[in-house]
Amino acid sequence: MTGPLSIATRLTKPWSDGAGPITPPIQQTSLFAFDDYAAFEARMMGASDEPLYTRVQNPTVAAFESMMADLEGGAAAVAFASGMGAISATLLALALARPGARVACVEHVYPDAYRLLERVLRPMGVEVSYHSPEAFAEDAELLRGVDVAYLESPTSMVLDVIDLPRAAAHARRHGTMTVLDNSWATPVHQRPIESGIDVVVHSASKYISGHSDTVAGVVVGTAEVVGKIRDLTLPLLGAKLAPFEAWLLVRGLRTLVPRMRMHEATANLFVDRLARRPEVTRVRSPGPNATPGLTGRSGLLSIELAEGIDIPRLADGLKHFRLGVSWGGFESLIVPAAITLKQSGEKNAPQRFGVSPRLVRLSLGLEDAEDLWADLAAALEVAAA
Repeated sequence: MTGPLSIATRLTKPWSDGAGPITPPIQQTSLFAFDDYAAFEARMMGASDEPLYTRVQNPTVAAFESMMADLEGGAAAVAFASGMGAISATLLALALARPGARVACVEHVYPDAYRLLERVLRPMGVEVSYHSPEAFAEDAELLRGVDVAYLESPTSMVLDVIDLPRAAAHARRHGTMTVLDNSWATPVHQRPIESGIDVVVHSASKYISGHSDTVAGVVVGTAEVVGKIRDLTLPLLGAKLAPFEAWLLVRGLRTLVPRMRMHEATANLFVDRLARRPEVTRVRSPGPNATPGLTGRSGLLSIELAEGIDIPRLADGLKHFRLGVSWGGFESLIVPAAITLKQSGEKNAPQRFGVSPRLVRLSLGLEDAEDLWADLAAALEVAAA
């Protein structure tokens, strides 16, 4: 008797059994027609689940959603036109379920998620509080009276981790819904639902896509919760993922496991060598077993540089690392926190939570690891001169 198939095998399974297409076809259409009046009426009355209109459902998008639900171990998934589409849909559906709802958010959250909480949900009457990653696991009473706990593990920029099984257990005792952004680890390295988390969100633009050519988001959870998110947001707010992008995401998922293994191998090399560099005072890169359930390291890490290191000179001296937002693609990127701290108009998340201006985030791509290291090492020497 064989056990369950590995993630790599499930992801590379051809779309059709026997003869037929290896990949799901792109159904690039805005609407779907019906054979007769009775079939049309049945669909409009909810007695049929046939595709009707792509803003609501599309078979290519459904193929991607099915793969993500399977990977994360959830009963259902719903895809959106961006990661923020997924996050905003989830928080709007869950946090506005009753007047005066309360949301507890982890510190060092993704800046646009922070802005959503402060600019949209708080003015709508939602009470928002922020807490350290440790507090969610260590303070058994933190979530008393809280409707939604919005979590990241690891967190943005500083990459702090949460003990998810303990945090989820506390949340269950208080009836708090838990939502976790799993974009950094992916289901390859972390399976939050198995740790008791209720809802998982992804910026699928990152590792899920892997090719820096798609902007998308996805939510995974129980059929009831995903149905609530889908019913509120897709027909009314319209942030639905398009068929072509869904097809690109299915393409990206086929190579997720080998890509994550290559990212991890490069990150392991960097973590080991960066720890011995005099220009670097701290390396932030959670590895396997840094917290329960985390089984691997992704290619996104942060370093804190010593005083006197010229960060603009470091960034401009790199050849293989490009200056740019986002991460998780085939290319290597660098983002100095000093730039994000200068964003105007408000106290954004990095400022709010005290991110060091000496911090630099690196996204390690799929280039040769030694080429990347030689590039960074040379730029560090120049920046320290």
